[in-house]
Amino acid sequence: MEKIMKIEGMMCPHCEATVKKALEKIDGVVLAVVSYTAGTATVTLTKPVDNALLVQAVTEKDYKVTGID
Repeated sequence: MEKIMKIEGMMCPHCEATVKKALEKIDGVVLAVVSYTAGTATVTLTKPVDNALLVQAVTEKDYKVTGID
């Protein structure tokens, strides 16, 4: 299962790494592919993860989630 998150505020590779690390700490997330140029994070899940948990992990790092597909 994959979810694509739209994220605002990422400006550099360090931002990508920060968001990737935060998302991959969540139980059920096996991989997060983050692109600051596209403003997205593609999250691969092994089990259902509530969108609120994903949003919280990103917003705690001071980035804004504008949508999840």
